[in-house]
Amino acid sequence: MDAVYAAQRHIYDLTRKYYLLGRDRLIAELAPPPGGTVLEVGCGTARNLIAAARRWPGARFYGLDISEAMLTTARAKVAQAGLSDRITLVQGDAAKFDAKALFGIDGFDRVFLSYTLSMIPDWTGAIERAAKAVAPGGALRVVDFGQQERLPHWWRRALFAWLARFHVTPRRDLPVALKHIAMAGGLEMGFEPLLRGYAWVGSLSRA
Repeated sequence: MDAVYAAQRHIYDLTRKYYLLGRDRLIAELAPPPGGTVLEVGCGTARNLIAAARRWPGARFYGLDISEAMLTTARAKVAQAGLSDRITLVQGDAAKFDAKALFGIDGFDRVFLSYTLSMIPDWTGAIERAAKAVAPGGALRVVDFGQQERLPHWWRRALFAWLARFHVTPRRDLPVALKHIAMAGGLEMGFEPLLRGYAWVGSLSRA
């Protein structure tokens, strides 16, 4: 991943601004409790964490990413935003991370993945690990590319072909995977397509 993002990290946020739809809605709906903790798995340049920290000033934020190159940019952006005291960043594998070992925290009030599952080979493993990092009463939120199910077929073909150039694969079986993980872990599942299926939003809540 460092090889992929060594150059892209400098223009990543600008080039993704107009097509990673649903991210800001997810952030607006996080609603962590006062003094709560929020983890982003696959935090990239920390764009989402910075926006979330500003939106929810009473919470503490944590991020992990497998790419040290992206984290170099993320740390610089967090420092520039004056949020180094509220955002902690570490390197880790989304499908294998141990929240306690990395952050010293057993569980987070909110965990989210934003347009990362479509780039993670073991994407179901990433959901499983993220769900395990959710504290009692907490929730996991996911937003990623949908299957464009209510958009023209030519649009779907063109978008998927373009995404494939960047090693991005929308996960057709996302709702099925969420359902299985919810059943196995005693979690409550939510799922919603956005923008005629352009994006999919899923959630797993722990009682």
